[in-house]
Amino acid sequence: MIHWLQTSTGGLLTLAAVSIAVLLLLIIKVKVEPFIALIVVGLLTALAAGVPVGTLVGTAQKTSDSLLEKGFGSILGHIAAIIGLGTLLGSILEKSGGARVLTAALLRAFGEKRAPLAMGLSGLIFGIPVFFDIGIFVLAPLVYAAAKQGGRSIVLYCMPLLAGLSITHAFIPPHPGPVAAAGLLHVDLGWLILMGAVCGIPAWFIGGILYSTWIGKRVNVPLAEDFAQLAGEDEDESRRPPSLALVSGIIAVPLVLILVGTFGSILLPKNSTGAGIAAFLGTPAIALTIATLLASWLLGRRRGMSGADLAHLSANALKPVAMILLVVGAGSFFGAVLSATGIGKAVAGSLGDAGLPVILAAYVISCGMRIAQGSATVAIVTTSGIIAPTVMDLHYSQAQLALVVVAISAGSIIASHVNDGGFWIVSRYFGLTVPQTLKTWTALETVLSLSGFGVAALVMALV
Repeated sequence: MIHWLQTSTGGLLTLAAVSIAVLLLLIIKVKVEPFIALIVVGLLTALAAGVPVGTLVGTAQKTSDSLLEKGFGSILGHIAAIIGLGTLLGSILEKSGGARVLTAALLRAFGEKRAPLAMGLSGLIFGIPVFFDIGIFVLAPLVYAAAKQGGRSIVLYCMPLLAGLSITHAFIPPHPGPVAAAGLLHVDLGWLILMGAVCGIPAWFIGGILYSTWIGKRVNVPLAEDFAQLAGEDEDESRRPPSLALVSGIIAVPLVLILVGTFGSILLPKNSTGAGIAAFLGTPAIALTIATLLASWLLGRRRGMSGADLAHLSANALKPVAMILLVVGAGSFFGAVLSATGIGKAVAGSLGDAGLPVILAAYVISCGMRIAQGSATVAIVTTSGIIAPTVMDLHYSQAQLALVVVAISAGSIIASHVNDGGFWIVSRYFGLTVPQTLKTWTALETVLSLSGFGVAALVMALV
């Protein structure tokens, strides 16, 4: 029996299925922290597959060559600085009032009748540097104000905003999920930004504009009196807001530099000075460092923040990053185990025999992980680890690898329901009952997921 598990394709696939089932059991039923569950299941899977203890954890004298340390270190060395700097950049933009400046300008430009479109664009743009939940916390009062002025269902205003925040959080670096998947599948972030935008923007339009307009007219949720009183209350009148051009420019800096770095090496003469400069400035950690320093000075120190204020802001912003990095590192270790045990090749062979396209398999696996345990980041990291050996054997181009990441990311947002923290944030902040949240938010996430994957699959067929 043990020999069959360790050597046959059927045994390895059985071991993979059991390991994922145990992982979900620990996270969902036992309520074990995901990063601990991933480590435990990774260790048990490796031992069951016959990986020697020395290979798995090293020895007392030397652990640096162990599968455990390599699994963690290979991904964290790539993403830790990117996620940390991206988080700092977003916190400074949020604290400076940049979100309000951007949203207010869009509301003025589009007018009251097109306020839902303005809210959607606000989410899409401001969602690039800030986490999903932070975007809701900051922009919710502006949704209240727009709904109060328009006198229509709050669903009509909040769903476009949520669509923009969700798409950028799932598809666009420097958010943790896509950055982690890019590291595991060895994708340049420039390509991921490009393909994430190519697939994400149409999905946002379908879900955030067309679907949100349709559902907003059918689910009538008047603005609660408590929310109406909060509309505009968070404005800080003592501090002059930054200019729209400054806020937009700082958001654009890292994206532009990363794209220049990625495509400069293709367009500029090899080994030329220009190519070297583009490669340096376009390194994601360098690009984000530049943007964060600009934000710290232009939105922080020049506008009255002291060094102590920025240090306090940074400390608070980075607290949630630790758990994200632990989950990503543990997920990378789990993926390394699947590769070292031969489970990855067994999965690849079964997919080939079934004729199932890799991009579809990646999407389906990610959907299953998301629906089962609720966390988009866990779904992305786990799916990337499962699919990585298969993808590496196919010698995909960078564009194709980026599209696989987009498919995984699309799967990670499908059908948000009661096991997802985002579900309850949406319900609480916009005064929706559970049935109303299921009809609006859960359905919106599913539309975004299917649309994003559909565009990714179409583009994959063309590249």
